[in-house]
Amino acid sequence: MIKIKTPEQAEQYRRGAGTLSKSVLRAAGKLVKPGTSTKQIDEVVERLIRMHGGTPGFKGLYGFPASICASVNEVVIHGIPSEEKILQDGDIISIDTGATVNGWVGDNAWTFYCGTPSVEVQGLCECTRDCLKAGIEQAVPGNHVGDIGHAVQQLAEANGYGVVREYVGHGVGRVMHEDPNIPNYGKRGRGPKLEEGMFIAIEPMITLGTFKVRTLADGWTVVTQDGLPAAHYENTIVITKDGPQILTQDDQGPWCELQGGM
Repeated sequence: MIKIKTPEQAEQYRRGAGTLSKSVLRAAGKLVKPGTSTKQIDEVVERLIRMHGGTPGFKGLYGFPASICASVNEVVIHGIPSEEKILQDGDIISIDTGATVNGWVGDNAWTFYCGTPSVEVQGLCECTRDCLKAGIEQAVPGNHVGDIGHAVQQLAEANGYGVVREYVGHGVGRVMHEDPNIPNYGKRGRGPKLEEGMFIAIEPMITLGTFKVRTLADGWTVVTQDGLPAAHYENTIVITKDGPQILTQDDQGPWCELQGGM
């Protein structure tokens, strides 16, 4: 069941969960450098969320053990932070953060550069970021979920990249995952109709090689089947009569910098 929110609720979300989720994502990006463990980043993010009156939206969700998802290189999503996972020059890392504030659940992600990745991998990241923007542009009343997925898929595949099928964006609100699902592929005019007041998280997951993925033995970590890198970007938006408005933004805006700088 799709839940419609009011403009007042959208503003509550933006000021609370949206702002905090984005600000801790920026803070996480600043820590991305060679020699840092993904566990260190997780600890900082959890401390910041709690310090500012929120609770980590991911920790304990379906049993997930950490406050961020830290997905390095071939890990697409749901990477578990670890003291053993030390970032190296040339890595990329998708960091997914979510903070719950006053009952609203924030959700956003960004793929950061650690040092200087290859030109090929930077191209993947830039295209995936542009896929996110293209998907958001389609989130207008009267369009359909398929219009979002089509825009993402068309741009990614035109540049020679793979589009993950098994994992998708989603509605957001008082819980992390609401209806409808928002695939990153599809056909124009198909799927649920988009309406004013819908909160949705759009999150392209794009790969350098095959779109096929597998889950590791820990039950969480999703990797590309061919071991090639993947990128992941996400913002939560509200659909309005004036077009999509990004809810996961702080005083610096809705977009993070690719290389961890703010």
